[in-house]
Amino acid sequence: MGAVSVREISIGFGEIKVLDKLSLEVAEGEFVVLLGPSGCGKSTLLNAIAGLLDVKAGQIWIGMRNVTWDEPKDRGIGMVFQSYSLYPRMSVEENLSFGLRIAKVAKDEIARRVAKASKLLQLEALLPRKPAELSGGQRQRVAIGRALVRQVDVFLFDEPLSNLDAKLRNELRVEIKKLHQEIGNTMIYVTHDQVEALTLADRIAVMRAGVIQQFATPTEIYRRPINAFVAGFIGSPGMNMIEGEVKDGKFESPGVSARLTTYPGSTKDAGRAILGVRPEHIGVGRAPEGRTMIRGKVTVVEPMGGETVLRTDVAGRELTVRANGDSPAKLGETIDMHFDVAQSSLFERDSGARL
Repeated sequence: MGAVSVREISIGFGEIKVLDKLSLEVAEGEFVVLLGPSGCGKSTLLNAIAGLLDVKAGQIWIGMRNVTWDEPKDRGIGMVFQSYSLYPRMSVEENLSFGLRIAKVAKDEIARRVAKASKLLQLEALLPRKPAELSGGQRQRVAIGRALVRQVDVFLFDEPLSNLDAKLRNELRVEIKKLHQEIGNTMIYVTHDQVEALTLADRIAVMRAGVIQQFATPTEIYRRPINAFVAGFIGSPGMNMIEGEVKDGKFESPGVSARLTTYPGSTKDAGRAILGVRPEHIGVGRAPEGRTMIRGKVTVVEPMGGETVLRTDVAGRELTVRANGDSPAKLGETIDMHFDVAQSSLFERDSGARL
């Protein structure tokens, strides 16, 4: 059984509380990503699940067992760290089998597990090589394979791709996704990279200051962020946050006037609010019927091949737009833009909670 249940755990260092009565339920076979900025507690939570940190209160269950005080080796987990931590004088095959040899697993069983992991991770041709002869992506695949040969129910990943360049990150991200689809084990993955989170996860736990802000599918978090922090953290470029006021069924702000008839939420007597509009939801040109029109001056043009990011000035406020790669907008030009209120988000200005 690979379900993981974190029940009101508290962790601190001296007087500093990192996690306080935090709970998280991960279903068997689920791929969960812990996402958040540096210092939010995501690696602390992962290390607690792994048994590398003691909890001050609460319990951690893996399957049907309370493992709160079990040693890491007894928890039935495999962990992949940010650093590869490979033995430099051992071959890939020896690195993969080292833990099994220490545990005195039978030789034929070791060979079977190493062969299976090597095939899954496309390491077969690399087995005789030493780590110094491998690329960064290959070394990380070996580190994943070392966890894989243990045949455990739960895999923990602590920012395994952060030391790789962009191309290798993309390639290995796809391999990790395929690996999960192939073996179906429970995986918990820590990252600060939202692209990794959105593409890998079944569900994402967005964390801030030791608290899980929202735990939901990538689609739900992207489309219906629970508060302004989640909305601003997810998406690249980030969501446009326009401060204004809701009155008589309309959102009003300098340069923006939007009727909220189609907004999928309660806006009655909202008062001061923040309207969130994703750059990809803003169109360029005349507004079709039912969409809100705004006008702004182009201050920055960022060609990115398949798309062009436009930074515009709307009544003294920057508004970012993701336009088509062949957008004719030019620097200094005043352009018409439009968006659909039904695709936007409204938040209370003071608390940041979604309306």
